[in-house]
Amino acid sequence: MSKYNILWEYIQKDDSQSLKLSFNEIRDIIGIEIDHSFLNYKKELIQYGYQVDKISLKEKTIIFKKNALEKK
Repeated sequence: MSKYNILWEYIQKDDSQSLKLSFNEIRDIIGIEIDHSFLNYKKELIQYGYQVDKISLKEKTIIFKKNALEKK
């Protein structure tokens, strides 16, 4: 189990086409600060029907996008 599984499940349950979360919101969801390892773990999100669309270090946000091939 990955340290980001809680976040992946949260995103999947939201079921939006696109979801923007701040680093602080992500910390509140998973209970830890995101770090550089997030870049490796983000590949796991594909299994949940989503992908990381954009990471903004300036705004401290991440946009998650539903995979185009994902069916309802």
